[in-house]
Amino acid sequence: MADLRRVMSVFATGITVITVGGDFPNGMTANAFGSVSLDPPLVLCCVSRTARLHGALSAGGSFAVSVLSAEQEEIARRFADHSRPHGWGQFAPPGWRLGRYTGAPLLDGALAWLECEVIQETVAGDHSVFVASVLDAATGGDRPALLFHGSAFHELRRVPAADVAD
Repeated sequence: MADLRRVMSVFATGITVITVGGDFPNGMTANAFGSVSLDPPLVLCCVSRTARLHGALSAGGSFAVSVLSAEQEEIARRFADHSRPHGWGQFAPPGWRLGRYTGAPLLDGALAWLECEVIQETVAGDHSVFVASVLDAATGGDRPALLFHGSAFHELRRVPAADVAD
């Protein structure tokens, strides 16, 4: 539906790379990611049922999330490119380390990282919504975030709040 795509393009979203490790490591750029609950800590991601990553998540697996900084647009484009290499080759560069809870790659230079375990999958149209328990979470610094808006990448910059009179 073209109208829905146009409407959703004006909703700014953060950019993440979702990764899995193991025998079939993979990653994908995703902007359909969000917090569900703080107690218990739950997140969700939406993945096309035709995506390479879908099978690993659908099997009830674990995954990692790297929240990208504005300097990581090239990484976002790489993991959105269907012609990127399969396996561990798609991760070099950027630098990365294995998550200690999931064995999934955590990308260097990200603003934040999460390691998660899928607890529920719901089929929703041509995607699946994966709800996951957060196993670990960390931040990586205070830099501008990479956003997606109007079908293009943008940098989130701080704008000082106006002084508010009492």
